[in-house]
Amino acid sequence: MQMLDRIEKIFYTAEDLDAAVKRLGAQISKDYEGKNLMLVSVLKGSIVFMADLMRAITVPCKIDFMSVSSYKSETSTGVVRILKDLDESIAGCDVLIVEDILDTGRTLSYLKKLLLNRNPASFRICTLIDKPEARVADDVTADYVGLNVPNEFIVGYGLDCDQLYRNLPFIGVLKQEYRPG
Repeated sequence: MQMLDRIEKIFYTAEDLDAAVKRLGAQISKDYEGKNLMLVSVLKGSIVFMADLMRAITVPCKIDFMSVSSYKSETSTGVVRILKDLDESIAGCDVLIVEDILDTGRTLSYLKKLLLNRNPASFRICTLIDKPEARVADDVTADYVGLNVPNEFIVGYGLDCDQLYRNLPFIGVLKQEYRPG
């Protein structure tokens, strides 16, 4: 069975995503002119977005990666574990977290507290997709938002279901029968 057969509907086309990334890249380039920009990608979901976004940014920037895991159960505890930490110090850097989706906000709330303790010059969040209806952490908002979605189960452009569908060039809703649980 092909991946496309498992998609109920397309929310954002490849062209929609490209336009959003270019818009974000232009705004970030303007805002970080003359600054010490460090893009921090939260793996694995943000890798596609990060690759496109950093090419759309026209000011010098460094990049680094983190990988985190949230303990998941029927009801998420919000406990986050660092699987891969940053390779470089962010002290004195203007840190921009690059995230694929901001939904509950629990993971970003944890990362925000962790990274602010490392003395960055500034700290902001950029997300490709914002899902405000799903938010439970009230201390996290994105400074840069590409697109908004309602509280739907979406995949594609880095977003996955059981590590699949990340390679779709669009963002779509996964059919109910292919969702976990």
